[in-house]
Amino acid sequence: MPLKRMGLSMTTVGNGLLAIEALRKDTYDVVLMDCQMPELDGYETTRRLRTIEKNPIPIIAMTANAMIGDREKCIEAGMDDYVSKPVRISEFQETLLRVVGKNRPAA
Repeated sequence: MPLKRMGLSMTTVGNGLLAIEALRKDTYDVVLMDCQMPELDGYETTRRLRTIEKNPIPIIAMTANAMIGDREKCIEAGMDDYVSKPVRISEFQETLLRVVGKNRPAA
C-alpha cells in the first residue's frame, strides 16, 4: 500500500496484543486493523482498544472478508469503517479521508 506516497508514516505489528501495546505507548491518527491476526483477532483487538483508549482513534478494518454481514461485524466490534482486500487505492483514500476527517475537531 502506498502510504508513504500519501505522505503517511506507519507502524506495523504482528498481532492484536502487539497492536494494543503499541497504542498504549504511542499516539496514532488512525489504525488499519486486519481482522484475521494471530493471538487476538481484529474484532477482539478493537473491542479491547475501545475500552482502554483515552481519546477515540479511528479504526478502519482491512480484511479479505467481503461477505454480506462482514462490514456490520466490523462496525459492531467498534471499527469506524471497512475496506475489503484486495484494496483499491481510490477506495482506501476516500475511506481514510472520511474516517479521519470526521474524527478531527472543527477548527
